Amino acid sequence: FLKRYKWIKKVKKQKEMKKFRDSIKNGDKVITAGGIYGKVKEVKETVIVLEIADNVRITIDKNSVYANALDSNTDANKA
Repeated sequence: FLKRYKWIKKVKKQKEMKKFRDSIKNGDKVITAGGIYGKVKEVKETVIVLEIADNVRITIDKNSVYANALDSNTDANKA
């Protein structure tokens, strides 16, 4: 029973992350899995162009986006 519960919870989390990643649009502020904060400048099918400083852009895999930076800052302010 416990294994099934953990598996269901994992699948639910994966679906939520996919939904979040699919909803990313230009102008969103995000955090990568590596901890880099940036603003989305372009969204393609599998990659995102992220501006991390003035005129400094990196191309990252869409799956490496971890969270919305605004949500993260809100959580930090609550603590």
